[in-house]
Amino acid sequence: MKMNATQLYLIMRFITALANATMFTTYAVFYIATLGLSPLELLIVGTVLELTVVLFEGVTGVVADTYSRRLSIIVGMFVLGGGFALQGVIGFLQEWVPFLPVLGWVLLAQVFFGVGHTFISGADTAWIADEVGEQSLGSLFMRAKRVSLVATMAGIGLSVGLSTLGTQLPYFVGGLMYVALGLFLIFFMKEKGFTPRKREKDSSQWKEMKTTWLSGVKVVRSQPILLLILIVTLFSGAASEGYDRLREAHLITDVGFPKSIPFSMAVWFGVIAALTAFLGLFAVKFTEKRLDVNNERAVMVGMFVLTSLRIVLLLSFALSPNFWWALSSLLLIGVIEAISSPLYDTWLNLNIPSNVRATVLSMLSQSNALGQTAGGPVVGWIGSRVSIRASLIVAAVLLSPIVYVYGKAMRKK
Repeated sequence: MKMNATQLYLIMRFITALANATMFTTYAVFYIATLGLSPLELLIVGTVLELTVVLFEGVTGVVADTYSRRLSIIVGMFVLGGGFALQGVIGFLQEWVPFLPVLGWVLLAQVFFGVGHTFISGADTAWIADEVGEQSLGSLFMRAKRVSLVATMAGIGLSVGLSTLGTQLPYFVGGLMYVALGLFLIFFMKEKGFTPRKREKDSSQWKEMKTTWLSGVKVVRSQPILLLILIVTLFSGAASEGYDRLREAHLITDVGFPKSIPFSMAVWFGVIAALTAFLGLFAVKFTEKRLDVNNERAVMVGMFVLTSLRIVLLLSFALSPNFWWALSSLLLIGVIEAISSPLYDTWLNLNIPSNVRATVLSMLSQSNALGQTAGGPVVGWIGSRVSIRASLIVAAVLLSPIVYVYGKAMRKK
């Protein structure tokens, strides 16, 4: 069976989105209700994940640019799949190794997640950009987002169903999906647009990787727009860690679910995720028709407006007086994230040279992880000592410098 790069990329995005929705729709039930993790422990989990990314991102990005994006992606799929499956069997592992606490097993799984993520991060985007060219990337990323949202809606139902049988099952099944995708890519993924860096005679592998990394650093330092993007990723990482880790806890402990509707927590989270994906699908389609997503200035204006709206909605969610207010804010934030993701990817790839694309993307991902590593514990400490509402307000404040950066980038253009 022959398959072009665009088709394979869309399949890859579909399966990863399906696996992620299966695992993360009801992960809060597993972490909070089953494992009993506190707000601070939830942020520690995120910090370990992001610290792993900080440590490994640079190395794996250089591997992708020096040797093979395809190899990096496939290795990442297997490592991620193994980590997710490991978390899905924590209950059994505790019986075999009782001296390691639950949090220890969760943190070990985060190391697998982080390493696997770094192999894929940057390499997947660099691979498809080389295969199809930069001219149509914006349209392809929007199309891939729509495919991902369809898969997300399917994964939501699967997550809720599996969670009712066992709260750990979504992680185990999602891990198997990643492993299956890795096997699929071994047979069908090609790499025609990438030419490995020519090695100097008698040059060691480490020297080649160092050369690639230094080339990436030189590119970032020489282009002011990339330095601005670096600031964006740093602050967005610090802000997202608080929101991503504490939004479910805010609903469970501060807001509460309506007693008039007899849904379990797993069902409620499934409904919220399904509504978010459904609205996001229409929002992405609308944006694709109304906005020239291949035009860099249009993309930057869109990011400026969306980030400003996100700050307002995050404050609204943090201060929500009741469930329906919180739900409305949460859904609108989800819509903004659905639109922002492909626009941001387009903006990045229009400003990065092909020969160091994976390396530079990894550096930016490293910056995001550094922001999450530095900001996560602070936001978690505020959640434990003051309130989760206060943590979410701090997360909104951390987004504010990004609006200034987007405004400055627009003026430069």
